[in-house]
Amino acid sequence: MPQAGHYVAELVRDEDYDRFLTAVLAPKAARDSLLALYAFNVEVARVRESVSESLIGQMKLQWWRDVVAAVFEGKPTPKGNPVVDAIAATITAHNLSRSHFEALLDARAQDMTDETPPDLEALEIYADGTSASLTLLALEVLGARDDASKQAGRHVGIAWALTGMLRAVLFHARANRFLLPQDLMAAASLTSHDLHERRNATKISTVVAQIAERAGEHIAKARALRGQVDRKGLAALLPATLADGYLKGLARRKFDVFDPRHALQRPAALRLSWNAMLGLY
Repeated sequence: MPQAGHYVAELVRDEDYDRFLTAVLAPKAARDSLLALYAFNVEVARVRESVSESLIGQMKLQWWRDVVAAVFEGKPTPKGNPVVDAIAATITAHNLSRSHFEALLDARAQDMTDETPPDLEALEIYADGTSASLTLLALEVLGARDDASKQAGRHVGIAWALTGMLRAVLFHARANRFLLPQDLMAAASLTSHDLHERRNATKISTVVAQIAERAGEHIAKARALRGQVDRKGLAALLPATLADGYLKGLARRKFDVFDPRHALQRPAALRLSWNAMLGLY
């Protein structure tokens, strides 16, 4: 693999190890392209944490918007950035949908605000934009463009994003970022300030449990389509296996995000490999 390819692969391995594992299990011809997609996602997902002001974050996201637009419009792209080179080559090689990139970047723009989702449906819309859009692009890379695969991919993407948010509740709280829906928080007599306090663990767990249940419903809907999806797209759907494992771990810990085992849980790599071999997700 060329040096740029090594950089992209290492970026995904270091910053998004779960998706890195799924890419490794993809057909060899598609791996570099999947890693390019996931590296692009790493870059835009970490914009908020990399800036001190919202305006600077918006400018960084606009830079990536301009990169994507340049690729689709056949214009020159910035040189010397391995992720730019990789995503440009991937878009061209697989004729990817511009609308999915735009949806992803639009959703990431919400990261630059301090707005909390008013309800679970709003959180799902955010998950659809940030994660399901990426899953749909991965399916295109793998050549799975049928309706059933798209439907399954959307459910997997939403489930994966919701699971990730639950795993990061305390991390987000420390960064003064609050993604737990306002209505669920109010029903549990919680405010965003309460998320820092372990004494509120039981109340927080009631909110986490409801979101976890919704994530599980999306996994079930995706799996109900197993007999219809294009098997070429399996690697894009494998995050369902990882999400299922993380959600079961949360349930065993009674959805207590303060439980130290929460941070120590690792991806179910063996189950992931087994499902990939069986054509399951």
